[in-house]
Amino acid sequence: MRPYAWLPRPLRWFARVVTVLLVLALVLAGVLVFIVRQSFPQVDGSVRLSGLSGSVEIYRDKSGIPHIYASSPDDLFMAQGYVHAQDRFYEMDFRRHMTAGRLSELYGKSTLDTDKALRTMGWRRVAEQELPLLSEDTREYLDAYAKGVNAWLSANPNASDRSLEYSILKIQNGDYHPEPWGPVDSLAWLKAMAWDLRSNMEDEIDRALIAAKLPRDRVEQLYPGYPFERHSPIVTTGAIDRERFDQEAEPRLRLGTGAVFQSAARTLDAVPSTMGTADREGIGSNSWVISGAHTKSGKPLLANDPHLSPQLPSVWYQAGLHCRQVSPECPYDVTGFTFSGVPGVIIGHNAKISWGFTNLGPDVADLFLEKVDGETYLYRGERRRLETRKEQIKVAGGSTVTITVRSTVHGPLINEVMPDAKPTDEANAVALQWTALTPGHTASAIFALNKAGDWAQFRSAASLFEVPAQNLVYADTSGKIGYQAPGRIPVRAKGDGRWPVPGWTGEYDWQPGPIPFEQLPSVEDPAEGFVVTANNAVIDPSRYKPLLTEDWAYGYRSERIRALVEEAVGKGKVDADTMSAIQADTRNNFAATLVPVLAKVDLAGPAKQARELLTSWDGSQGLDSAPAAYFNAVWRQVLALTFHDELPEQARPAGGDRWYEVVRRLLDAPDDPFWDDVTTKNVTERRDDVLRQAMASAYQELADRFGEKISDWRWGDLHQLDLVNGSLGTSGIAPVEALFNRGPIAVPGGKDAVNATGWNTQKGYAVTAVPSMRMVVDLSDLDKSQWINLTGASGHAFHENYWDQAEIWAGGGLLPMRSSPDAVRKAAEHTLKLSP
Repeated sequence: MRPYAWLPRPLRWFARVVTVLLVLALVLAGVLVFIVRQSFPQVDGSVRLSGLSGSVEIYRDKSGIPHIYASSPDDLFMAQGYVHAQDRFYEMDFRRHMTAGRLSELYGKSTLDTDKALRTMGWRRVAEQELPLLSEDTREYLDAYAKGVNAWLSANPNASDRSLEYSILKIQNGDYHPEPWGPVDSLAWLKAMAWDLRSNMEDEIDRALIAAKLPRDRVEQLYPGYPFERHSPIVTTGAIDRERFDQEAEPRLRLGTGAVFQSAARTLDAVPSTMGTADREGIGSNSWVISGAHTKSGKPLLANDPHLSPQLPSVWYQAGLHCRQVSPECPYDVTGFTFSGVPGVIIGHNAKISWGFTNLGPDVADLFLEKVDGETYLYRGERRRLETRKEQIKVAGGSTVTITVRSTVHGPLINEVMPDAKPTDEANAVALQWTALTPGHTASAIFALNKAGDWAQFRSAASLFEVPAQNLVYADTSGKIGYQAPGRIPVRAKGDGRWPVPGWTGEYDWQPGPIPFEQLPSVEDPAEGFVVTANNAVIDPSRYKPLLTEDWAYGYRSERIRALVEEAVGKGKVDADTMSAIQADTRNNFAATLVPVLAKVDLAGPAKQARELLTSWDGSQGLDSAPAAYFNAVWRQVLALTFHDELPEQARPAGGDRWYEVVRRLLDAPDDPFWDDVTTKNVTERRDDVLRQAMASAYQELADRFGEKISDWRWGDLHQLDLVNGSLGTSGIAPVEALFNRGPIAVPGGKDAVNATGWNTQKGYAVTAVPSMRMVVDLSDLDKSQWINLTGASGHAFHENYWDQAEIWAGGGLLPMRSSPDAVRKAAEHTLKLSP
């Protein structure tokens, strides 16, 4: 019987077509599966690796997290390079093209603006200058790491062997072949880390943009001072005494506290988010450490969760690096979070100490207005020649583009890459001076931290950590805890770094040397028994003379953490579960300020019923919370109704804790001009008019989306996380994006909650910043430590470890952070042996 003979004639043709399509789909699916699996790493058996001096074992658990065992540092870091390349080489290759301003070699003219901006700043040029300044050991380890990457690359010459991304890239750019990895490729990534954790550069531009529309006193309202009277700084005692910071010392004096910018702003926006910090107001981190006096074990506990914008794969890669016999010749036994492309561990613990980072946020970048005329600029009353260099940018599928980078004594002219820059009466160019554009020693700091065995060695390592400046918290197995502020922080001849300044006068220039390390705030075994950092102010400027910055986070997260730590200490001894529960706290700490004011506003209609949701709400922002959904919708409307009429689009509020503080002060001033909508003629709005409209508009928004039954509203239906691949996940080609992107996932928390799943009020409720990882280290038994990554170990789409940690992360869960040989081997599901 002929196929389909039983069908009516009109349907036979359709059935044949469907059959053909199904067969083609199955064939294509089979080809795709073959290509995908071909690039998965070998994780069992043995591999010969030219360049090793001895054998290496690599154990992986079910999450794909590797622990590497070797007998020499060179073998250890060579194996780390090999393992990173196995799981993440495309990510590494993408990053090095980005940091070198060479993305257009891969993707064509679509990334040309990004390349122009990065070539202008010259990240890779600085990395090249940095390499010879590093210690001999550091250069040796960078070389060993590169050998490991290149050994993997040589063994995988075909696109389909390396990663699915290369197979897709080959369709568009068939001539591309990755070049060998080098030490500078690793160093350049540290410049990217510094860029994403820079301080107040955007705030400088925003102030200038707003000042073009509003008087300076009203601009200052939008940047209030840090509320020291309500929110504690990190360091609460001490001052500089005899040229050193002494935590017991008392201070001896008390101190008080245009179009060219639009072009510069667009230049900065062209630089991609390298560590995943696209939402600048979402940058942050939490870390705290509690001494053994307050813990069940009698030993310290340390917690850390850096906040970055979400990426797939995650910016972090978990690993253990272990010398079989720890000795002066092979001193490493460290477990923690690494960056693929960089040897060593960035955050984690070794056998004796643990450390965590949060962004200190000092003002390490200034914008200098310049008077440029042809090839000269004005400086201290004379015309100087601009420094110039040519940069050639290769473009896949197009002609090479040449740009001329011009610099003043202050740095590169960042508006030069934007052709539509408009001159002003005073200045026609903007130069960027930034500490990371000076070669430094941060790479050496990583290895020094990894092998430090006590507080003195830790501080010695921290002294090398120049950019980005971080808050470092510390704990060790002897029971000591501490805090250290490191970094290259400039000393200004004049000014506070909050506004762009004239470059031609020279009066705002930086002094030859930064703040000396010995003068930076530091605390050892504080009397209260714990240290909390969450991007809050480091120290009250009334007791500390050198300027760190005026632009801190405003302490809402840090104060909530302090309250939870103090509560836990008061109830009894703290354990690791307590630390994890604090990390998962979702409370909105501004709700207690805004809700009572909302409750007093005359309100009618269905919005009044919605407001009742807030009556007994404790501020928690769980997935099923209707009050959280309504409150956040109201907050978004409050910001839009209050500020959108007067602020330029680039400077409108994203909703972080600076805006909590701004609105808190406005709530006490019901007639302040910011409440008035300047676009309404013959009407002057006051505070309650805005709050009333905000509650009504929020109700209508949620009713339109989820129905009028307010009990059905859920914060998790609004607040969701899409995991987007850092390169091809934003290609604009739906089938390609579907291969690499995952989600959405409903997540609890919110902006400036401890569980800081941030969102941007300008864009909606989607998650734009996350705790990119979480870690709790138990110094009583390091195998009882716990950790979680945002996505997973693998960078290979469809690999079982591509995003296997995401659901656990979203639920606030943690995985065991094993580090001892017995625990690692017991949990191992795969073992790979590397031999010479």
